[in-house]
Amino acid sequence: MSESDEAETTAAADGITARYRETAEERLLEFDRDGRTAAVAQNLEGYAMLKVRPTADDDELERYYGFDMALDHAAELLGVGVTDLPIPEAARDMGM
Repeated sequence: MSESDEAETTAAADGITARYRETAEERLLEFDRDGRTAAVAQNLEGYAMLKVRPTADDDELERYYGFDMALDHAAELLGVGVTDLPIPEAARDMGM
């Protein structure tokens, strides 16, 4: 992975690390802060509702149409404000 690819798929700020990746089935945005985690998932086509989970592999807690609402829930799981979440460039178009 080149430095530019890494910059598009990871971001960090104020002790929060965000990582974007794609699996065979989903787009995943995972957050980690001092051992607390949250994940936002969407299908690869990018048209389905966003699912918020404690981790990428856990069952969903809630579904949202908007990226902003999903991020708000993820921030709540991490115990931070939504504006504190770093968003990798590759994940900025998630949501409907």
